[in-house]
Amino acid sequence: MFRKSKDDKNKAEAPEPSFSNLVLMLATGVYTSLGIVPDPITKKTNKNLPIAKSTIDLLDILRQKTKGNLTKDEEGFFLNILSDIKMKFAKIKNKEG
Repeated sequence: MFRKSKDDKNKAEAPEPSFSNLVLMLATGVYTSLGIVPDPITKKTNKNLPIAKSTIDLLDILRQKTKGNLTKDEEGFFLNILSDIKMKFAKIKNKEG
């Protein structure tokens, strides 16, 4: 077990480990790589389409490997996020030619 220090009280709580939070964390990385949301560290928006594509591919692998093992809610959430980031990736890639 980890002990909480006095400084921990002022820090934001880490999200509960869950499948949905894992998907959300990876999707946030895609949104950042697409330049949709700013980088949480630099606060700047930058595009890196190869990184976005690689993370989307990882999410596709995760979808294949978890097929049949998710709750209805988890599967619905996952498929909605995945289709959204794929659509946004395609639009951005097509805009850039």
